[in-house]
Amino acid sequence: MTNFFLHHHAKRTLIGAVTALVLVSGLAACGHRSHDYSTSMSAEQYAAKRDKMVDKVASKLDLNAEQKKLLAVVGDKMFEQRAALIGQTKDPRAEMKALVAGDKFDAVRAQTLINEKTAAIQTKSPEVIAAMANFYNSLNSAQQQKVREYMDGRGHWFSRG
Repeated sequence: MTNFFLHHHAKRTLIGAVTALVLVSGLAACGHRSHDYSTSMSAEQYAAKRDKMVDKVASKLDLNAEQKKLLAVVGDKMFEQRAALIGQTKDPRAEMKALVAGDKFDAVRAQTLINEKTAAIQTKSPEVIAAMANFYNSLNSAQQQKVREYMDGRGHWFSRG
């Protein structure tokens, strides 16, 4: 019975993390100037950034080669989802500013943007969730515990210290 609750808790945590990531990515895409990764980063630049992050996580979790590959797939799927969320625009901020450019808020265009973003999330999320599940399920119990501790705020994997 405890295994069921742990599995259920892990699944809820994973889904919550994905949802939060998608929302934060979408907001960052619309409002962040200095980190315009999805629209201006080349495939080579992204791969280098992803590999650096995979190596950092791999050192914290003591991942084997197969687990590192699965984690890289998670990164790739998240990048694809973020790119789909941003869409074709090269300047998401300008798209948001256009909603208030006139004397009235462009509610029709705002709803269209929301519908586009929702469709992107619905289309890409199953791939992201599957990749995250494959990675998480490949971890042994000690590695999974480290992930849970990190998510509970007790880990500081990415701090600059």
